[in-house]
Amino acid sequence: MTRSILALLATLAALALAGCATTSQPTATQNDIDELALAIRSMGPAVDPAEAQKAATIAYTYSQRLAREWQVTDPAIIHNAKVINGFRERGLCNDWAEAMTSRLRAENFRTLEMHWATSPPTPLRIIHHSAVISAKGDTMFEGIILDPWRNSGALTWAPTREDTRYNWRTRMEVRTALLNGEQPY
Repeated sequence: MTRSILALLATLAALALAGCATTSQPTATQNDIDELALAIRSMGPAVDPAEAQKAATIAYTYSQRLAREWQVTDPAIIHNAKVINGFRERGLCNDWAEAMTSRLRAENFRTLEMHWATSPPTPLRIIHHSAVISAKGDTMFEGIILDPWRNSGALTWAPTREDTRYNWRTRMEVRTALLNGEQPY
């Protein structure tokens, strides 16, 4: 009986401590990078394979670096609360979008282009921003979302049109709708 109670208490203590544990730092394998590079190359025959590989490598490694620098140790929404309340300086989705877009633009790719995507707020979801990479001359809708925010620094990517979790629009389209009162939230 005493052994059962001690086992139960030990289990409860372990569960309580696990609830306080932070997320581990994001990691990416070479296979992850290669899969993204292939998807970028697949956006069109004019995409330089070397640029696609470099962009994929930067997208993954820079996401990981920012997660460390911004001390992202919690799920994204918890980290947002820390930023809003002054416990962390950066790490909101717009911080990730700005950093990723700026970093990849700094490469001056000849065959790739960066965009800023925004998903307007809804009654159940706050506004969300993300970087998008596309073939030069294509719109963000032909591109690939590069979103490290939603998984706390672990890069999530998908073709923009296939990322149905969000209602992606151009940044200016959402801004205009919010300012004109067309977007109620």
